Amino acid sequence: MSGHSKWAQIKRAKGANDVKRGQAFTKLGREITMAAREGGGSPDGNARLRLAIDRARAANMAMDTIQRAIARGTGGGDGANLEEITYEAYGPGGVAILIAATTDNRNRTVAELRAALTRGGGSLGEAGSVAWNFESRGVLLVEAAKGQDPEELALQAIDAGADDFNVEDHEVELLTEPAKLEDVRAALERSGVAVTSAEVSMVAKTTVDVPPDQAAQVMRLVERLEDLDDVSDVHTNLNLTDEAMAQLAS
Repeated sequence: MSGHSKWAQIKRAKGANDVKRGQAFTKLGREITMAAREGGGSPDGNARLRLAIDRARAANMAMDTIQRAIARGTGGGDGANLEEITYEAYGPGGVAILIAATTDNRNRTVAELRAALTRGGGSLGEAGSVAWNFESRGVLLVEAAKGQDPEELALQAIDAGADDFNVEDHEVELLTEPAKLEDVRAALERSGVAVTSAEVSMVAKTTVDVPPDQAAQVMRLVERLEDLDDVSDVHTNLNLTDEAMAQLAS
């Protein structure tokens, strides 16, 4: 696995300033808008919208803000001008990068991506150059209770429908089929398991190892890309080692 939980730990440790929190709200709002436009404004019949709302509420977004984002998706207006585009790129060490963007101006988005990639030692790739190595998966992060063996928690999740896991200290990263994500989450929560996050994400089928200094460069590039207003998600096939983690956390 590429280390969703490791990168999440680093970002939580570093915290977020007010500018980044505001930017995160904007991106969450766009995701809600696109989910509502794609599958309708009722979360009961729209799994993507349910997950987007859950993420927004976890970030303390107000319900009236969430409702306005849904309305933009179902009623036209600003939401009608947005489109979702996936870009493919390479980072330091040849690491594959998949970039999901939501934009109303493709030219602006491409220009900003090129600039960020160039500054970070990467480059845009051709269509199909890296996407073949990624697949849609349900990804959950869960925390073991005090005194609980994370390995036992992982096996409990397998019984609930997860099909792979990775243990990092007291936190467990779980993988599921996208269609099973909500069922697995519900089963775990009924058992009293604390689910930190649940989302459908693009996960690398195979990962690569690069030297710690290059791995740190890749993740700084990822952070630079994530800071762009039009970028909604960034995925890599990097295997994030403990040595690289130490460099990033410093």
